[in-house]
Amino acid sequence: MARVQDLFSPYRMGRLVLPNRIVMAPMTRCRAEEGNVQSPLAITYYAQRASAGLIISEGSQVSPQGVGYERTPGIHSAAQVVGWRKVTDAVHKAGGRIFIQLWHVGRVSHPDFLDGELPVAPSALPVEGYVHTPDGKKPVPVPRALGTDEVPDIVRQFRQAAIFARDAKFDGVEIHGANGYLLDQFLRSGSNRRTDEYGGSVANRARLPLEVTRAVIDVWGGDRVGYRISPYGTGYSMSDANPLETYYYLAKELYKTGLGYLHLIEPLGGRMGFVPPGERLGAALRRIFGRTFILNGGYDLHSGNAAIARGDADLIAYGVPFLANPDLPERYRLNAPLNEPDVSTFYAGGAKGYTDYPGLLMNR
Repeated sequence: MARVQDLFSPYRMGRLVLPNRIVMAPMTRCRAEEGNVQSPLAITYYAQRASAGLIISEGSQVSPQGVGYERTPGIHSAAQVVGWRKVTDAVHKAGGRIFIQLWHVGRVSHPDFLDGELPVAPSALPVEGYVHTPDGKKPVPVPRALGTDEVPDIVRQFRQAAIFARDAKFDGVEIHGANGYLLDQFLRSGSNRRTDEYGGSVANRARLPLEVTRAVIDVWGGDRVGYRISPYGTGYSMSDANPLETYYYLAKELYKTGLGYLHLIEPLGGRMGFVPPGERLGAALRRIFGRTFILNGGYDLHSGNAAIARGDADLIAYGVPFLANPDLPERYRLNAPLNEPDVSTFYAGGAKGYTDYPGLLMNR
């Protein structure tokens, strides 16, 4: 009799064999140093979590234009490559696998990060929300719309970042197309009012995300590239008139590129929010995208196991539970108690709330 699949089953993802199906989700931690270079603390932080089937790193800017948060790492300079290489070496030495998330925040930024220039976006629309700049919390300004002739440079930025990620010895890359950042802004109708070939129809709005994906796959090969989406995210004034049509089209076209995995944020409840079962897109997108499918959205041990057993996903991504529990797979395997996360330290800088959460052996 075939074994029922669960979180602890191994999984083959292209050329990679994952020892379990527990993914560490990308999480901004704001610990980078001058020049947006990863700090030595990050070496410990990621190596501590190497028992994940796969680690997806925090978002890392593909260019100086893509910065929107303090102390977040980049992957667009030689120094950043060196900083990240120390992290990947440590993860690999600990037996882990790690992808980097490639990130351009688009309009979710401020001139304080951009040498006085306005953030860029598909359209010059007002944005609700704030950014934390070196001079304090400030409203997101109305961005500048990218000219049609500027859009190819966004593709170039992602391609070059993919090359740098390869130099830093990552195992692959995830393209950040979620959470109201640049590629999400181009895709969704509420943030894209363009009238050129990058706006209007869903095919036009998906053009830049697909061009970026093809460019990154050209560097890495499809099985080492993933794409993250958040159809119901509403932060930073995000919306879409027809999410089913938009994401059905995107998933279908992403599959055609040879993309290795699709990573869907669809909250079940808790701090991530809640999407009613009747409105969820996961089942439809799972059918359309025939390769590795990752779900993220407030899963715990039991809901994650159930989702794998039902075939809802191949892998389940965990954020805050991994943040507070560096040995999360072992805790889940033993059904052991979890550390409580300290929300006040999520973005505070320093080791507290970053590398000092105890493992099970430390609790015994």
